[in-house]
Amino acid sequence: MSLRVTFVAAARNSPAPAERFEDDRPLDREGWERVRRASPWLLPLAVAELRYCSPAPRARATGEGLGYAPLVQPALRDCDMGRWRGLTLGEAMASEPQAVDLWLADPRATPHGGESLLAFIGRVGDWLDTRPAEDGDRVVAVAEPAVIRAALVYVLGAPPATYWSIDVRPLATAAVTGGAGRWALRFDG
Repeated sequence: MSLRVTFVAAARNSPAPAERFEDDRPLDREGWERVRRASPWLLPLAVAELRYCSPAPRARATGEGLGYAPLVQPALRDCDMGRWRGLTLGEAMASEPQAVDLWLADPRATPHGGESLLAFIGRVGDWLDTRPAEDGDRVVAVAEPAVIRAALVYVLGAPPATYWSIDVRPLATAAVTGGAGRWALRFDG
């Protein structure tokens, strides 16, 4: 059986340098405008048999704004950043530079008291591997860019450090096909 999962990155609710770990703010006016402008090419994904989103307000709003009526999936939540939740990377670096360096260098490290990068990638991979599937089924999942990066690292079987080399822009899509333990990245032309 082959399943197709298309991830859609949630619209942004702040400029990139102001992005916060586990940001639970809703979409701002600019985010809603970007969803509106992207809807002509993202709306066709609403035909997916299963439509999901992360619990983050901006992911839920993006999914609703695109007409997906997605079901919230707790496993698609952003990485648990412990005491850094709500901080920007710059703020965390200013207060705990050695801890941030450790977190960036060691995928098993949890200097913030939350979830390690390795555990995060595993959680997202487990979610993928447990999707119900009939051959040819399509799934759309609206999630934070970090979740999509974790999914791509898992699908490719890449070293965890690869996570830092993947740039997922707001409202970008990434598709994977396959099933439990045998996924492939898919590019459509």
